[in-house]
Amino acid sequence: MKLKPSKIVCVGLNYQDHARELKMEIPTHPILFLKPPSSVVFHGGSIIYPPQTRELHYEAELAVIIKDRTKNIAEAEAPAHILGYTCANDVTARDLQKIDGQWTRSKSFDTFCALGPNIVSGINPYNLDIKLYLNREIKQSSNTLNMIFRVGYLVAFISQIMTLEAEDVILTGTPPGVGPMKVGDIVEVEIEDIGKLSNQVVAG
Repeated sequence: MKLKPSKIVCVGLNYQDHARELKMEIPTHPILFLKPPSSVVFHGGSIIYPPQTRELHYEAELAVIIKDRTKNIAEAEAPAHILGYTCANDVTARDLQKIDGQWTRSKSFDTFCALGPNIVSGINPYNLDIKLYLNREIKQSSNTLNMIFRVGYLVAFISQIMTLEAEDVILTGTPPGVGPMKVGDIVEVEIEDIGKLSNQVVAG
């Protein structure tokens, strides 16, 4: 898969079951953060475990790929600006996230945005099973029906803040069950109608 996003826009706490797991209130608006393009790694590539962290976590997510320049659109217009969808792993240095209080450092290391295996168009993003396997053991399992803010709403909301460019990526949040990875682990994100993203964790 070839993709050169100018930015990766991410949504935090966007699954109702994840909010319940964390005993947190449902957000009233999307919580956004960014990952740099240098964080991207594709299907089959290695996720680097950097020496700065001791608590590297997986987060399975549905990724939205933007089709063209998108600015100030309404929710109903969003499908026309979506190229397709793929699987994502929003890799996170959880201890650094707790230390910093904001998320840039913990989310932005090289290889912390795994994407793939391909971009699929023409599917309904609102009812897809999403799972994560760590060394073939299931760790996350939910459905995009549990999203608090739906895909079309997110694309429109973000477009009213920043211009989205062709091949930009929106990560739509993770379901419950996030947890640690270690060097040597194989982590796989599987989303219905899209496929399975697979990466191995290697030492930095």
